Amino acid sequence: MRPRIVLAALTAGLFSLTALPAAATAAVPDRAGATPAPGSGESRECTDVKLSGALPLPPEGMAIRQQVTLGPDCTPVLGEARVVPKSGAPAATDSSRTAADTRQVRSWSEMYDCCNIRMTGLYTTSDWAFDGTAVTSSATDATQEWNREPWNAGWSLKSSGKSADCVAGCPASVNEARAEFSYQGVFDPTGAWYANKHSTTVTLKADGTASCDFDVELKHSFVGWNWQRGCE
Repeated sequence: MRPRIVLAALTAGLFSLTALPAAATAAVPDRAGATPAPGSGESRECTDVKLSGALPLPPEGMAIRQQVTLGPDCTPVLGEARVVPKSGAPAATDSSRTAADTRQVRSWSEMYDCCNIRMTGLYTTSDWAFDGTAVTSSATDATQEWNREPWNAGWSLKSSGKSADCVAGCPASVNEARAEFSYQGVFDPTGAWYANKHSTTVTLKADGTASCDFDVELKHSFVGWNWQRGCE
């Protein structure tokens, strides 16, 4: 029960999910050589799905995780945001801070099919120092992962990038990471059907708090695909 209490206190009004309308059609197995993706469940296709959401940084030693699943009519189903112990984290310590302090925040944005195979993912790690009035220094790193198939096929990283509006001497540092993925393999030999885009924005604040904002775009997808995101 306690994690839920912590979650409510921390995140009231901060969780969000928005989705632009997604067209839903029956999958056509032989379209340009494409067949339903693994774990496509009801073989119901969703097109042009765009999802957005936000999670705050929880107390040190904790992580917030949330899953969004494409429902039977391609409408996103928002799962519970769960506060859980961070993997390998030490026991919680005194939360008092010195005049100049540091903290780290990690985020992840991953797309899975309904067989729980991770297709694509974008990850960030941000470190920043703060003194209560300004971010005194900050740095953010971004990495990407994707699923490959035998014979040099599967998902590929098409492009990636990152940017920051300010790294020091500001009340907040806004850091954006982007990754675009394409697919060419057994489920579509043409390489023209599937595409995933991830965008994550991490805002680092002078008071030691932070937030993670996420966006994904799916060119074609299927009922049962799910988006897993988190902030720790």
